[in-house]
Amino acid sequence: MQVETVLVANQRLQTPAGNPHVSAVWVDGGPDVADQHIVDHAERGDLVVTQDIPLAALLVPEGVVVLDPRGEEHTMETIGERLSIRDFMEQARTAGIVTGGPPPFDARAKQAFASALDRALTRMVRRT
Repeated sequence: MQVETVLVANQRLQTPAGNPHVSAVWVDGGPDVADQHIVDHAERGDLVVTQDIPLAALLVPEGVVVLDPRGEEHTMETIGERLSIRDFMEQARTAGIVTGGPPPFDARAKQAFASALDRALTRMVRRT
């Protein structure tokens, strides 16, 4: 399967040499500029990988499949709760109650992402 992949960032990204299916978009710096580019260009049926829950909350209602790098898929059924938890944790960090971050990105997390990506792509191919 050939999957068109677009990387979006506010810095130059090196794409794999010789792979015509991977491209990069360099957006201006600033808060949420890359997110806005993704929102403006993602279409129903696209797949976006992001750990940004507010971005996911904008994409999911538009029919975009959204995975986080640990293999969790955001859906209409889960995004509201995940956004609430994210906001609560941000408040707890600001108040100094929570000072740690997520667990390390280890082999288990990589495998969970690979499995979720495979499931999402398989499901998307079946719909076409």
